[in-house]
Amino acid sequence: MTKPSFAGRALVSGFSRLNRRRPWHKLPVPVALMNIVALRIQLRDKNLTDTRTPDPTLRRPGVTPDQCPAGAARFRTPDGSYNALDDPDMGMAGTRFGRNVALDKAFPEPMPGLMTPNPHTISRTLMRRETFTPATTINLLAASWIQFQTHDWFSHARDNDVPIEIDLPEGHAWHENPMRVPRTRPDPTRTEKDADLPPTYLNRLTHWWDSSSIYGSSEEERKRVRSFTDGKLVIQNGRLPLDPKTGTAITGFAENWWVGLGMLHTLFSLEHNAICDALKKKHPDMDDDELFGTAQLVNAALIAKIHTVEWTPAIISHPALTIGMRANWWGLLGERLHRLVGRVGSNEELSGIPGSPVNQHGSPYQLTEEFVSVYRLHPLLPDELQLHSLADGSLLDTMAMDEIILMNAEKVLRGGVQAHDLFYSFGIQNPGAVCLHNYPRWMQDLTLPDGIELDMGAVDILRDRERGVPRYNEFRRQLHLAPAKTFADLTDNPVWAKELEDMYGDVERVDLQIGMHAETPPKGFGFSDTAFRVFILMASRRIKSDRFLTDCFTEEYYTKTGLAWVADSSMITVLERHYPELRKALEGVDNAFVPWKKG
Repeated sequence: MTKPSFAGRALVSGFSRLNRRRPWHKLPVPVALMNIVALRIQLRDKNLTDTRTPDPTLRRPGVTPDQCPAGAARFRTPDGSYNALDDPDMGMAGTRFGRNVALDKAFPEPMPGLMTPNPHTISRTLMRRETFTPATTINLLAASWIQFQTHDWFSHARDNDVPIEIDLPEGHAWHENPMRVPRTRPDPTRTEKDADLPPTYLNRLTHWWDSSSIYGSSEEERKRVRSFTDGKLVIQNGRLPLDPKTGTAITGFAENWWVGLGMLHTLFSLEHNAICDALKKKHPDMDDDELFGTAQLVNAALIAKIHTVEWTPAIISHPALTIGMRANWWGLLGERLHRLVGRVGSNEELSGIPGSPVNQHGSPYQLTEEFVSVYRLHPLLPDELQLHSLADGSLLDTMAMDEIILMNAEKVLRGGVQAHDLFYSFGIQNPGAVCLHNYPRWMQDLTLPDGIELDMGAVDILRDRERGVPRYNEFRRQLHLAPAKTFADLTDNPVWAKELEDMYGDVERVDLQIGMHAETPPKGFGFSDTAFRVFILMASRRIKSDRFLTDCFTEEYYTKTGLAWVADSSMITVLERHYPELRKALEGVDNAFVPWKKG
């Protein structure tokens, strides 16, 4: 187990005392930055909990590069195996989610506590959107981006055969009683040695930041998206191909599909192919597999960079965070010096995490159930898409969300609407704010392609309870935050405080999602400080644990051309590369995820 240094422990101790009187976000920026460093040290030490079976003989032994399967040492494998050569199974698809809380706090409540208060009642009473509350500092592209990322990171399998039943109160408007929700599929890999562990669940996707949403998490999925010519992905007339049997886009992960996802999957598939062209021009001796593998490395690293230094500062608009996220990528010495001289030693604080030594901080890399929970950001989704003309800004159409989601999405993407008009429309429209009473109504009565009907608000509450994610106050304790003593302590909104008291009675019973949505966020934040604690830990971990973003973030793996592509590109340059019509709309825009200029 890697333990903090004496200096690190002293930093944690000092800021822990200071934060009892003043939170980090109300400190001067230089002090706030040091506070965030201290929080990350503390969280790395205390909140990375391994859930794997305590028997290493059940996992593949470590290997040297020359012992790896063909290509596994040099490129990302489809299922994420062999990223860590000393632990080849770590982070691969089909392995367990970890935890950011102590294991004894990760057991689900027994009945009737599991259903108290009623998830459907909470959804309709505390979550339901009556009027749309916009998040005015970001655009709709920011909302589709985070779903694009979560589809790279995690997905639980469902068990439709033995649903969880939610008994509904009198006067309900649901089509059945009880409401039946598919449960999370139990972990089939458990053994008798796991008897002391809380319930565990498997990630269907790779845990790595490898753009598996584009490339797939299995050999079969990867083969479907490849053209096998010059390393490229299959693109037909500037669009993703369709599966002739299902009518869905052929890409790495196409569930919960909507227009916003289709736009980004297409954009970064085009980007992959552009990277292949650049690599082939500089390295004509590269074969198809080499071009594909190198382009995936470059594309995935670029996406990680965009998320780190563009999306995150847009949704967390705080000066300390802007500096901190840029420091995650380039270090506190900054981008300019990084471009001039490269890394200055191996220290991640000075020169950034990419290219620094890999470090698991004493616990094997796993995304966590708590990480999944804090990324439940469904209030970002609006009620409708207003389609505007890039040419003159005029309103072309207003489409309800049910017209642009699931099987209807491809009708829009292929129905004559111009891609540049779609991106422009997403660039100027605000998403919803992540708060109470702003959950999209259309998601509270959603029919999936397989015919299952869901109240997603109720599902969001139920999933945390089912998987043993602690309720709000215990979650805060686990992340070294003070719990709310009263409902008025939890939120600055007195109306919400009364509603919470009426629903829960006891502040200790408040669900995590409800508490985070009721909590008053720090100035400039698009979500709660409670959720931010998990981001502090896991945002850097997704880079620091990944061999291809640390030890192997070099010319040997990426080529000089590939590293330059990552360094020189941004979300704006990617958009302009493939849709040059957008250049005028992006003039003067520093961040593609904040509102663009209206025509």
